[in-house]
Amino acid sequence: MKILIKSVVLLFSLLLISCGGKEEKKKEGFSVKRQKTTTEKTVETPATKETKASERIDLTNKGVGPITSLTLNDVDDAMAAKGKEVYDQLCLACHRIGKKFIGPAPDGILERRTPEWVMNMILNPDQMVKEDPLAKDLLMEFNGSPMANQGLTEEQARAVLEYFRTL
Repeated sequence: MKILIKSVVLLFSLLLISCGGKEEKKKEGFSVKRQKTTTEKTVETPATKETKASERIDLTNKGVGPITSLTLNDVDDAMAAKGKEVYDQLCLACHRIGKKFIGPAPDGILERRTPEWVMNMILNPDQMVKEDPLAKDLLMEFNGSPMANQGLTEEQARAVLEYFRTL
């Protein structure tokens, strides 16, 4: 019994000795030491400052997909009404009229893009994002959120395009 008590006392003493004796000096405040890096400063001019993809105007690009040519006549109100129904049902989750949301705002789209590009983006968003430079830029601008392929027919996509013409 005496040996057990002596052993426990000895172990406890060794623990106290091994843990003590070191003093940590506390410093006031918080500091981070960083190395200074040197970079060249560039002056941004309108020529070097790039426009956002959603604001860029490109009326020559027809996109990648089944639509290669499209002629627009007067606005077909019946078709536009069908397009509004499709838009409200499938597109409204990501696109808001008049403001940037998950995707770009559709109003004024035909002032910035060709009708073929819009139709190809609606019908074929996966391939457009892979192969079309403007669609790639839009993907990056909207935080990598790709447009979902809603499986619309050409007739439905054309109706949505007609609705966009009324905005």
